[in-house]
Amino acid sequence: MRRRLIVAIALVAAASVLLFAIPLALVLRQSYNDAEFFRLQRDAVAATRQIDLDPTLSDAIELPQSSDAVGVYARDGRLREGDGPIRADRVVEEALTSERATDATVAGRLVAVVPLVVREQVTGAVRVSRDGGAVARRVHRAWLALAGLAGVVVLLAVGAAWLVGRRLAQPLERLAGTARRLGDGDFTVCAPPTGIAEIDGVGASLEATARRIGGMIARERTFSADASHQLRTPLAALRLEIESMQLRADAPPEVPLALAQVDRLQATIETLLAVARGLPGIRGPLDLVAEMADVENRWRGPLAQAGRRLHIDVPIPPPPAVGSSEIVREILAVLVENAVMHGQGTVSVAVSAQSPSGVAIEVGDEGPGIAPDGPDVFVRTGHEGHGIGLALARSLAEAEGAQLTLRGPGSVFALLLPKPTSAPPVEP
Repeated sequence: MRRRLIVAIALVAAASVLLFAIPLALVLRQSYNDAEFFRLQRDAVAATRQIDLDPTLSDAIELPQSSDAVGVYARDGRLREGDGPIRADRVVEEALTSERATDATVAGRLVAVVPLVVREQVTGAVRVSRDGGAVARRVHRAWLALAGLAGVVVLLAVGAAWLVGRRLAQPLERLAGTARRLGDGDFTVCAPPTGIAEIDGVGASLEATARRIGGMIARERTFSADASHQLRTPLAALRLEIESMQLRADAPPEVPLALAQVDRLQATIETLLAVARGLPGIRGPLDLVAEMADVENRWRGPLAQAGRRLHIDVPIPPPPAVGSSEIVREILAVLVENAVMHGQGTVSVAVSAQSPSGVAIEVGDEGPGIAPDGPDVFVRTGHEGHGIGLALARSLAEAEGAQLTLRGPGSVFALLLPKPTSAPPVEP
């Protein structure tokens, strides 16, 4: 903002200076030329007082001493004496015709012509010319001074813009910092007053929003704690019942599987409650080989019973990645379950390095996939289908600092995990 404000004010100041300076420069040039022509005509008039061009006399014409080029022309346009064109040029002809003093610039020289009058009759003209370089040099010096003044004005405008930009940007930067703290979970933020009504209004709205969000999250965390207590009690009772069944002599073979499902449900509840409370799992280097082994142990049996295969592809050694093992397992469980419920054929889970962005775990199947123009599978629709599971998986990924996307063609979901900032070398 500060840079844009400075640039905008500098451009406006430069445009204003140009609109003012260009006409002024032209006026200065014309003024210098007019002043020089006035002096030249004055010298020409003074010269006529010393020159007698009487056609009835045959005396030689005496020219006055002058640093200018002086020429005397007869009535018929011939050069009688001095310096100048042999035949009268247009300036001399105009003076002889109009019987008035004239001036013009000819080949870079200033020329002034004054008629000679003898006994109230125009008998000729005096042509006086001088180099126009001196006038041009004075004009250039004036233009340089004008350009310097224009530069000073623009610099002053830039300085004023910098001060104004700082006055406006600092409160906005502090307000942005307050918003960042709110985004990081600090709901006690307070925007300091700035004295600018509009910014103070935004700060007050931000404080009110922080209070509302803080109250809402406090209620949700209270509900999560109550739900955790209410869920743990029946789960503990269910575990005791299943374990007591396992002690019987006629215990069915499905009891160990039931205990494993209870353990999985309890781990899922603990993970979801931790994320809901803003307490993510322990992040560290992920053992992707162990994660893929967990996927295989959990899903190869159910897929085999359904007549389907599970294909896992993980390079050895695996690429380094960081994250919470519990959350990554929950996300993979949702993705594989989605492929089991809604896909066809072999379910594939592949690990690949996506340098420099991270490590990708892709989960797909051989089904027709999701229509490109279909609804967003990550949006909670409330209808039977992909719905809540995939939306929950994306929320867990974002809470972990990862990304969950749908890649085509087909239904290939990619979990993109961040790489460690400085991964240790892996021994082959």
